[in-house]
Amino acid sequence: MSRTALPEFLSNAAVPTELQSVILGLADVSVTISQALAKGALAGVLGAAGAENVQGEDQKKLDVIANDLIKDALAALPAVRGLASEEEPDVLACHTDGQYLVTFDPLDGSSNIDINSMVGTIFSVLPHTGSAAVTEQDFLQPGRQQAAAGYILYGPSVMLVLSTGNGVAMFTLDQDQNRYLLTEADINIPVEAKEFSINMSNQRHWVAGMQHYISDLLLGKEGPRGKDFNMRWVAAMVADVHRILCRGGLFTYPWDSRKPEQAGKLRLMYEANPMGFLVEQAGGEVWTPEGKILDIQPEHIHQRVPVILGAASEVKICVDYHQR
Repeated sequence: MSRTALPEFLSNAAVPTELQSVILGLADVSVTISQALAKGALAGVLGAAGAENVQGEDQKKLDVIANDLIKDALAALPAVRGLASEEEPDVLACHTDGQYLVTFDPLDGSSNIDINSMVGTIFSVLPHTGSAAVTEQDFLQPGRQQAAAGYILYGPSVMLVLSTGNGVAMFTLDQDQNRYLLTEADINIPVEAKEFSINMSNQRHWVAGMQHYISDLLLGKEGPRGKDFNMRWVAAMVADVHRILCRGGLFTYPWDSRKPEQAGKLRLMYEANPMGFLVEQAGGEVWTPEGKILDIQPEHIHQRVPVILGAASEVKICVDYHQR
């Protein structure tokens, strides 16, 4: 069976040439990252790096490796005006005539690295509309303005999931030829959900609306929802969202009271916006308890938000529990 390769797909979809170069650059560097992950302990890349990132989180060796690989690959592309990484405090200016800004989480779920579980790279591509000299302010665009977003999932097979604003497509890496081939087109999330994804160990720290919502899910057929739900949790947003795109459900990482001054755990620019773009393009919804995530005007590049995303009807039910 002949499959469409990523460059052909982008060309057929009339994606601008400059945007194609950014997406293909990310695809190319992901092959190198996947190879480093596959070698694991044999290459001495597991374990802690011995430093913290700008988020105050302990970095893994592969966090640093993936960040440097992506930064170097994208900075070499003429279409890239500037970069922002979850792992770094400041934005990086690149080419003064570049048309795009790229934000990325180089290795989402890096706590899974040392147990050989799924991790991924998340990216967002924004149009550059600011001044000649790139500043953080240029990146502070609502998620709805993204030109493209996606992720690479490093699992049993390596997959690239992508939207350029016209639906969601999935590609699988042919490791014999090191190229991505189209394996699923026009992804659609079922409107109803029967699975949910949340870190239940934090339940006591949630606001009342989330506590009541999850409690009613756990009551199953005997509760007010009148049906049973399954719970799944991979501890990597990229893997949990991938499952939702494949078979539906709801994912949430809510605010909790341990750090009341912090809006949530997940980053708006590096995680919530790109994943939200994919989910909406696949027919789902993505909210905070107060409103749609893609409508948020970012205040700074490392801003955090609570996240509720997935099946459209289930997300709205969850938000309603908060707003009652």
